[in-house]
Amino acid sequence: MRHMKFLGAALCLLLAGQASALAGTVTVMISGGFSPAYNALIAAYEKSSGNTLVTVRGPSMGADPTAIPARLARGEAADVVIMARAGLDKLVADGSVTEPTDLGVGRIAMAVKAGAARPDIGTVEAFKQALLDAKSIAYPDAASGFYLRDVLFKKLGIEKEMAAKSHMIQATPVGLNIARGEYELGFQNYAELKPIAGIDIVGLIPEAVQLSIPYTATLVAKAPNPAGGRDLIRFLASPAAYDAIRASGLKPAGEKN
Repeated sequence: MRHMKFLGAALCLLLAGQASALAGTVTVMISGGFSPAYNALIAAYEKSSGNTLVTVRGPSMGADPTAIPARLARGEAADVVIMARAGLDKLVADGSVTEPTDLGVGRIAMAVKAGAARPDIGTVEAFKQALLDAKSIAYPDAASGFYLRDVLFKKLGIEKEMAAKSHMIQATPVGLNIARGEYELGFQNYAELKPIAGIDIVGLIPEAVQLSIPYTATLVAKAPNPAGGRDLIRFLASPAAYDAIRASGLKPAGEKN
């Protein structure tokens, strides 16, 4: 009987140890694209898991010192990284992060200052003309911005015309610059423009020149709490997160249709 009691107590201690290993602090580095969905899910995740999320924010790429790759290179500690998949490829390749899981897919939209004229972007030709007519254009130092600068303008044959009036914004939502009237047209992932006051979202850019932007969660290779990190990623990729992801303006990556 004493032996059975000892085994029972040992089992309880083991289970408690496993629970405490999972519960705790999970540090998340996240870029702007998935942030609205993530913000909406924090309370539900913390309540269901017992974990507390500590959030560090920065762009997914670019030269700003707050960019997530720069933070990891400096040795800043984190358990999970969530950012545009394009920016993660190098981090996966060099072993900084592992176990990538796509969470949501974004699309590029165009915005103007609230009340300003809305250019026609319903066709590729109309969109091209709107770009040529604009006095100034802004896009982020992120996947959408690098796509416009390095791919889209070349594809449309207007790279030279756009160079002098295009501005890449570092570590700040482009919608804020548009709302202040600093630039005429702003481009960014729709989910990042949607929460900004003082702008009108004209719409998504034409499908023929559109870019799908997967936002992906990875476990940091040197994660202090890998169990907690994996638990968070499972939650964010599960159907329980789909409503918040859709409401943010992204499509859940795991959704079939």
